[in-house]
Amino acid sequence: MKKLNLLFQNNKDWVDSKISKDPNYFRTMAEAQDPLYLWIGCADSRVPANEIVGLEPGELFVHRNVANLFPHTDFNCLSVLEYAVDLLKIQHVIVCGHYGCGGVQAAMEDHQLGLVDNWLRNIRDVYARFKEELETIPDQKERHHRLVELNVMQQVLNVCHTTIVQEAWTRGQPLWVHGWVYDLATGRLKDLDCCVSSIDQVESIYRIRFSK
Repeated sequence: MKKLNLLFQNNKDWVDSKISKDPNYFRTMAEAQDPLYLWIGCADSRVPANEIVGLEPGELFVHRNVANLFPHTDFNCLSVLEYAVDLLKIQHVIVCGHYGCGGVQAAMEDHQLGLVDNWLRNIRDVYARFKEELETIPDQKERHHRLVELNVMQQVLNVCHTTIVQEAWTRGQPLWVHGWVYDLATGRLKDLDCCVSSIDQVESIYRIRFSK
């Protein structure tokens, strides 16, 4: 007995809707994907990447995890980035956080949650780096919002510090890495004016010299 009949019905309705507008919709999509964008976002169910930016399946390559992190030791993140950059030839990497992020909130607190505490250490490192700025913000909600933004900006840097991105720039591949925040309360995206598009924008200590 199927326990999720509603979801199968929703799927049928969605398929029928797409086919009614374009009979070849799924045949065309099955042939290949050709996205220009990689979205690195939070796993929060309220942040549907494609819908937020109005793109169809096949137009946005997506990686999601708790609090939209990009740790340099995470081979899942790195594999997604490598595939997107080297094979799909995407042109834009978008790191998108969101206000009201539970992961960021948890990183600001000291009670034990479990395995995820080790993951949230990445955000606590961001907090420690910007502690002086953050603790001048008396309102807890505003402090949370600022940490969300700072976390996104750090993950943008983490992406840019990878050999994957730097090698793409070295070979002349056009690639931009952006930092955005999504506001759950308004549905709007905020550009953090954090965009990196060349090795010259990366601190020298993180630059890798590739042999010709």
